[in-house]
Amino acid sequence: MSRSTDPAAIVAAQSAVSASRYSFLGPAGTFTEAALLQVPGADQAERVPAGSVLTALNLVESGEVDAAMVPIENSVEGGVTATLDAISVAHELHILREELVEISFVLAAAAPLALEQIRTVSTHTHGWAQVRRWADSAIPEAEFVPASSTAAAARGLLEETPVADAAVCSPLVAQQLGLSVVQRGIEDVTGAVTRFVLVSRPGAIPPMTGADKTTIMIPLPQDRAGALMELLEHFATRGVNLCRIESRPTGDGLGLYYFSIDIEGHIEEARVADALAGIHRIAPGIRFLGSYPRADRKTQLLTAEVSDEAFTAAAAWISSLRHA
Repeated sequence: MSRSTDPAAIVAAQSAVSASRYSFLGPAGTFTEAALLQVPGADQAERVPAGSVLTALNLVESGEVDAAMVPIENSVEGGVTATLDAISVAHELHILREELVEISFVLAAAAPLALEQIRTVSTHTHGWAQVRRWADSAIPEAEFVPASSTAAAARGLLEETPVADAAVCSPLVAQQLGLSVVQRGIEDVTGAVTRFVLVSRPGAIPPMTGADKTTIMIPLPQDRAGALMELLEHFATRGVNLCRIESRPTGDGLGLYYFSIDIEGHIEEARVADALAGIHRIAPGIRFLGSYPRADRKTQLLTAEVSDEAFTAAAAWISSLRHA
């Protein structure tokens, strides 16, 4: 059966995010700030740009800001490893909500330039990955210069000694800085989307809406055949669908990994809670990183045997046997 999205629950989940100060991967004009501005009330709140994902999250953990918006996944390049590692291992933070931003890039310069004049191009590594085919065709001799963000690359063009001739950035920041746009729409994949998450210190979990995600981190208990399958079976047998799974090194040695996983559903749902409890028995290092509304509002397709009613009936049956 399909669980319908509850508009009132979505409003309640959105209102659960109440912050007066936000940090974000800066500087101003990044796609991350665009994602933050999609959060109701963020345009009226104080926004603190940070030079890196870690800096943005440190501001949250220290209490200097209430929440931080950071990129976590891109439809072209995959997971943002700095964010995955930081919220899974290094920080005690929870995800409150997610936002999706469609990504389009321009090639900009401080003054009008022809493509053949460009020898160096600066941008974020994820930005470069999304324009690589275009760059190989249009500016094959140009050298890539990494920057902390696409907006930082654009601002770098206005420094006294620029590190690059041009930058790959958003149309918005090029307009804000008065840069000359050499080429528009240079992304390799039209309609590419980056997913951002808003994180805060652990607290109240946003209420269930019927269109939710839960993010967890599971350290691999043992490096042996079937270890991952044992974990995944807990989801499969309870009808819990995985939206994303990525392996990341723990940093403690070769062959030691944890899995960053997004699942459909909310921890308040019996099937999700039961799956997480089952995993905790074999991997007690599991970390709950938040249950929150899906940005795409995609509802869950549930069969009767994995509904909350089915779990309640099963628990009642066991109880009746124990007290017969």
